[in-house]
Amino acid sequence: MAKIDLLLGLQWGDEGKGKVVDALTPHYDIVARFQGGPNAGHTIEFDGKKFILHTIPSGIFNDNCINVIGNGVIIDAKIFKDEIDTLAASNVDIKDSLLISNKAHLITPTHRALDAANENALQKNKIGSTLKGIGPTYTDKTARRGLRIGDICSDDFRNRYENLKRIHLEQIRNLNFDMDTLLLDKMPFEEYEKTWFEAIEFLKQFQFIESEYFINKALDEGKRILAEGAQGSLLDVDFGSYPFVTSSSTIAAGACSGLGVAPSRIGKVFGIFKAYCTRVGTGPFPTELFDEVGEKLRKNGHEFGSTTGRPRRTGWLDLPALKYAVMLNGVTNLMMMKSDVMDDFQEIKVATAYNYKNNEIDYLPFDACTQTMTPVLKTMRGWNQKIENKIPRDQENYIEYIEKYVGVPITLVSYGPDRNEVIERPAKYSL
Repeated sequence: MAKIDLLLGLQWGDEGKGKVVDALTPHYDIVARFQGGPNAGHTIEFDGKKFILHTIPSGIFNDNCINVIGNGVIIDAKIFKDEIDTLAASNVDIKDSLLISNKAHLITPTHRALDAANENALQKNKIGSTLKGIGPTYTDKTARRGLRIGDICSDDFRNRYENLKRIHLEQIRNLNFDMDTLLLDKMPFEEYEKTWFEAIEFLKQFQFIESEYFINKALDEGKRILAEGAQGSLLDVDFGSYPFVTSSSTIAAGACSGLGVAPSRIGKVFGIFKAYCTRVGTGPFPTELFDEVGEKLRKNGHEFGSTTGRPRRTGWLDLPALKYAVMLNGVTNLMMMKSDVMDDFQEIKVATAYNYKNNEIDYLPFDACTQTMTPVLKTMRGWNQKIENKIPRDQENYIEYIEKYVGVPITLVSYGPDRNEVIERPAKYSL
């Protein structure tokens, strides 16, 4: 029986999932996105071109691959149309290769306005939202009043939209937020709302499907399917650094609910991580660097959010956090990204534990967001040379140390942004 393979990020997002999905796609018939929304930004580079995908699955550039936006994804019609238009400008036509779940929820303009109002009300305690309406949309989904893709074609869609809008505007007034100051994609609310409805009409040209039936039927027929996650495991709404998390399940379990597949149908789980750590927005980051080393990581790695443009916080690799994510996801293969960022480092540090309440621990405690956790760092010799199709001995030592700590083999190492700048590595570590 065919199984669906998963690919997910193991840190706080921005691990490089888009590149790996793009590289793996030739081995699959279907790529399916299972959660998140336009707060994600998956970057893919090839043939001197750079694309940033926010909603569309990263397999879109490979011929003969069907791409599915699953029920667990949330879609802003206007942002989605902009993404399609950008691809079309580069002669990438995806109309026939993209399918959308009827059950995927819609991000409305007032979801984005409410997101801004909520963040503004938090003042110094801001979550660090991307202000894309993610939280309010998932809130309405669980409150059973959300609008879904399949609703677009119903006769009463506009009435249902207006009813939901009234609820949102009342909430925004209660937060004392001035809608007149709000700009969505540099537009006043009314103008953005108009373009959003135009994009809703644009959406109707795509094929809406019962994606759970489609995915399971494809598995029954022996089709090879790769499920693509967004954000990272440490941002999971249940197991991430709550409340500094996203609003969906970013771990392997989220693929089951976000695509409608049973746990028994999950095959390989590819876990993606950077050779160091980054984070956007607020929240705990035990290995964060505030010195010239952190700035060097940011500069070498071009660490600025692909969705927000915000500078990313940078720090050393956190092994207890990585091992935690491996456990949650049942990772079978690890893939290390952006190792070239540290090509000119003479020494590299890695966290092996934390000092927490006068004790040394190697796990993430419940109150990690409110307690000081100082990393216990191990210093290793850097490879201090440019990687070109071969892993240097000192980098191999770094890789092997990570493998032994987390208990999973690293089978792919990325050393540049292009889809071809990867080294496949035999699984030396035995599970």
